[in-house]
Amino acid sequence: MNPLSALIDQLSKLPGIGQKSAQRLAFFLLSLPTSDVKKMASVMVDTKEAIRYCDTCFNISTQQTCYICQDVGRDTKKLCVVAEPRDIFALERTHEYRGLYHVLGGLVSPLDGVHPDSLRVPELVNRIKYQQFDEIILAINPTIEGDATLLYLQEVFKPYTLTLSKLAYGLPAGSDIDYADELTLQRALLGRNKMV
Repeated sequence: MNPLSALIDQLSKLPGIGQKSAQRLAFFLLSLPTSDVKKMASVMVDTKEAIRYCDTCFNISTQQTCYICQDVGRDTKKLCVVAEPRDIFALERTHEYRGLYHVLGGLVSPLDGVHPDSLRVPELVNRIKYQQFDEIILAINPTIEGDATLLYLQEVFKPYTLTLSKLAYGLPAGSDIDYADELTLQRALLGRNKMV
Protein backbone atom coordinates (compact mmCIF):
# COMPACT_ATOMS: atom_id res chain seq x y z
CA MET A 1 0.00 0.00 0.00
CA ASN A 2 1.21 3.49 -0.85
CA PRO A 3 2.47 5.15 2.39
CA LEU A 4 1.02 8.48 1.17
CA SER A 5 -2.48 7.11 0.41
CA ALA A 6 -4.12 8.44 3.58
CA LEU A 7 -2.60 11.91 3.12
CA ILE A 8 -3.49 12.02 -0.59
CA ASP A 9 -7.08 10.97 0.22
CA GLN A 10 -7.40 13.79 2.77
CA LEU A 11 -5.84 16.42 0.50
CA SER A 12 -8.08 15.40 -2.41
CA LYS A 13 -11.10 16.43 -0.29
CA LEU A 14 -10.05 20.07 -0.73
CA PRO A 15 -12.01 21.95 -3.40
CA GLY A 16 -10.34 21.93 -6.79
CA ILE A 17 -7.78 19.31 -5.75
CA GLY A 18 -7.84 16.06 -7.69
CA GLN A 19 -5.72 12.99 -7.09
CA LYS A 20 -2.69 14.31 -9.03
CA SER A 21 -2.72 17.68 -7.28
CA ALA A 22 -3.18 15.93 -3.93
CA GLN A 23 -0.17 13.75 -4.71
CA ARG A 24 1.95 16.82 -5.56
CA LEU A 25 0.85 18.50 -2.32
CA ALA A 26 1.67 15.36 -0.33
CA PHE A 27 5.20 15.26 -1.74
CA PHE A 28 5.55 19.00 -1.07
CA LEU A 29 4.53 18.48 2.56
CA LEU A 30 7.08 15.69 2.84
CA SER A 31 9.79 18.10 1.68
CA LEU A 32 9.01 20.60 4.47
CA PRO A 33 10.68 20.47 7.87
CA THR A 34 8.53 18.62 10.41
CA SER A 35 8.21 21.82 12.48
CA ASP A 36 6.59 23.64 9.52
CA VAL A 37 4.10 20.82 8.93
CA LYS A 38 3.22 20.72 12.66
CA LYS A 39 2.74 24.50 12.68
CA MET A 40 0.51 24.31 9.58
CA ALA A 41 -1.60 21.55 11.14
CA SER A 42 -1.80 23.44 14.44
CA VAL A 43 -2.93 26.66 12.70
CA MET A 44 -5.64 24.72 10.81
CA VAL A 45 -6.98 23.16 14.02
CA ASP A 46 -6.77 26.43 16.00
CA THR A 47 -8.55 28.35 13.24
CA LYS A 48 -11.30 25.75 12.94
CA GLU A 49 -11.89 25.81 16.70
CA ALA A 50 -11.81 29.62 16.99
CA ILE A 51 -14.13 30.51 14.11
CA ARG A 52 -17.77 31.26 14.78
CA TYR A 53 -20.45 33.29 13.00
CA CYS A 54 -21.09 36.96 13.67
CA ASP A 55 -24.34 37.44 15.59
CA THR A 56 -25.34 40.31 13.29
CA CYS A 57 -24.35 39.43 9.72
CA PHE A 58 -23.23 35.76 9.98
CA ASN A 59 -19.77 36.44 8.55
CA ILE A 60 -17.01 34.33 10.05
CA SER A 61 -15.46 35.82 13.16
CA THR A 62 -13.55 34.98 16.29
CA GLN A 63 -15.82 37.25 18.34
CA GLN A 64 -19.53 37.81 18.81
CA THR A 65 -19.41 40.59 16.21
CA CYS A 66 -17.19 40.47 13.12
CA TYR A 67 -14.62 43.09 12.16
CA ILE A 68 -16.91 44.58 9.48
CA CYS A 69 -19.89 45.06 11.80
CA GLN A 70 -17.53 46.65 14.36
CA ASP A 71 -16.08 49.10 11.81
CA VAL A 72 -17.61 52.53 12.54
CA GLY A 73 -16.37 53.77 9.15
CA ARG A 74 -18.79 51.55 7.23
CA ASP A 75 -21.82 52.94 5.41
CA THR A 76 -24.67 51.65 7.59
CA LYS A 77 -27.26 52.62 4.97
CA LYS A 78 -26.13 49.97 2.49
CA LEU A 79 -26.56 46.24 2.96
CA CYS A 80 -25.00 43.67 0.65
CA VAL A 81 -26.61 40.22 0.78
CA VAL A 82 -24.29 37.32 -0.10
CA ALA A 83 -24.62 33.53 -0.07
CA GLU A 84 -21.46 32.64 1.86
CA PRO A 85 -18.74 34.38 3.95
CA ARG A 86 -16.19 33.75 1.17
CA ASP A 87 -18.20 36.15 -1.03
CA ILE A 88 -17.53 38.91 1.51
CA PHE A 89 -13.80 38.31 1.21
CA ALA A 90 -14.04 38.56 -2.58
CA LEU A 91 -16.05 41.81 -2.47
CA GLU A 92 -13.77 43.34 0.17
CA ARG A 93 -10.77 42.80 -2.12
CA THR A 94 -12.26 45.33 -4.57
CA HIS A 95 -12.13 48.19 -2.01
CA GLU A 96 -15.27 49.43 -3.81
CA TYR A 97 -17.98 48.58 -1.30
CA ARG A 98 -17.90 50.04 2.22
CA GLY A 99 -21.34 49.05 3.52
CA LEU A 100 -22.57 46.20 5.69
CA TYR A 101 -23.22 42.57 4.78
CA HIS A 102 -25.67 39.77 5.45
CA VAL A 103 -24.75 36.12 4.78
CA LEU A 104 -27.66 33.88 3.77
CA GLY A 105 -25.78 30.66 4.41
CA GLY A 106 -26.38 29.19 0.95
CA LEU A 107 -28.60 29.43 -2.10
CA VAL A 108 -32.01 27.95 -2.80
CA SER A 109 -31.36 24.52 -4.31
CA PRO A 110 -34.18 22.00 -3.76
CA LEU A 111 -32.21 19.23 -5.50
CA ASP A 112 -29.47 19.64 -2.86
CA GLY A 113 -32.01 19.87 -0.03
CA VAL A 114 -31.52 23.63 0.45
CA HIS A 115 -34.94 25.23 0.78
CA PRO A 116 -35.69 28.91 1.50
CA ASP A 117 -36.53 28.14 5.13
CA SER A 118 -33.00 26.83 5.71
CA LEU A 119 -31.45 30.20 4.77
CA ARG A 120 -30.98 33.17 7.12
CA VAL A 121 -33.83 35.12 5.54
CA PRO A 122 -35.82 35.75 8.77
CA GLU A 123 -32.71 37.36 10.27
CA LEU A 124 -32.36 39.48 7.12
CA VAL A 125 -35.97 40.61 7.33
CA ASN A 126 -35.45 41.54 11.01
CA ARG A 127 -32.46 43.70 10.07
CA ILE A 128 -34.49 45.44 7.39
CA LYS A 129 -37.38 46.04 9.80
CA TYR A 130 -35.22 47.60 12.51
CA GLN A 131 -32.49 49.34 10.57
CA GLN A 132 -33.05 51.85 7.79
CA PHE A 133 -31.15 50.91 4.63
CA ASP A 134 -31.04 53.11 1.53
CA GLU A 135 -30.08 50.18 -0.67
CA ILE A 136 -30.03 46.40 -0.51
CA ILE A 137 -27.49 44.92 -2.93
CA LEU A 138 -28.06 41.28 -3.81
CA ALA A 139 -24.58 39.95 -4.60
CA ILE A 140 -25.67 36.47 -5.55
CA ASN A 141 -23.86 34.13 -7.95
CA PRO A 142 -25.39 34.21 -11.46
CA THR A 143 -26.35 30.52 -11.46
CA ILE A 144 -29.66 28.66 -11.55
CA GLU A 145 -29.59 28.45 -7.74
CA GLY A 146 -28.65 32.12 -7.53
CA ASP A 147 -31.52 33.12 -9.80
CA ALA A 148 -33.95 31.04 -7.72
CA THR A 149 -32.66 32.78 -4.59
CA LEU A 150 -33.04 36.23 -6.19
CA LEU A 151 -36.66 35.46 -7.17
CA TYR A 152 -37.40 34.26 -3.65
CA LEU A 153 -35.84 37.35 -2.06
CA GLN A 154 -37.78 39.67 -4.39
CA GLU A 155 -41.01 38.10 -3.09
CA VAL A 156 -39.84 38.44 0.52
CA PHE A 157 -38.99 42.14 0.01
CA LYS A 158 -42.30 43.07 -1.73
CA PRO A 159 -43.99 44.36 1.45
CA TYR A 160 -41.07 46.73 2.13
CA THR A 161 -40.18 50.01 0.48
CA LEU A 162 -36.61 49.21 -0.50
CA THR A 163 -34.17 50.05 -3.24
CA LEU A 164 -33.04 46.63 -4.43
CA SER A 165 -30.13 46.16 -6.79
CA LYS A 166 -28.13 43.21 -8.03
CA LEU A 167 -24.62 42.95 -9.35
CA ALA A 168 -24.21 43.80 -13.02
CA TYR A 169 -23.39 40.97 -15.35
CA GLY A 170 -19.71 41.70 -15.36
CA LEU A 171 -19.68 38.33 -13.64
CA PRO A 172 -19.84 35.43 -16.07
CA ALA A 173 -23.04 33.41 -15.79
CA GLY A 174 -22.49 30.22 -13.83
CA SER A 175 -19.44 31.51 -11.99
CA ASP A 176 -18.79 32.04 -8.28
CA ILE A 177 -18.10 35.49 -6.83
CA ASP A 178 -15.10 34.29 -4.85
CA TYR A 179 -13.32 33.23 -8.07
CA ALA A 180 -13.79 36.60 -9.82
CA ASP A 181 -10.90 39.04 -10.04
CA GLU A 182 -11.03 42.44 -8.35
CA LEU A 183 -11.63 44.42 -11.57
CA THR A 184 -14.58 42.25 -12.60
CA LEU A 185 -16.09 42.61 -9.12
CA GLN A 186 -15.53 46.39 -9.14
CA ARG A 187 -17.35 46.69 -12.45
CA ALA A 188 -20.13 44.44 -11.23
CA LEU A 189 -20.58 46.58 -8.11
CA LEU A 190 -20.44 49.87 -10.02
CA GLY A 191 -22.83 48.64 -12.70
CA ARG A 192 -25.32 47.01 -10.33
CA ASN A 193 -28.95 47.14 -11.47
CA LYS A 194 -32.06 48.10 -9.54
CA MET A 195 -34.53 45.29 -9.06
CA VAL A 196 -38.27 45.92 -9.12
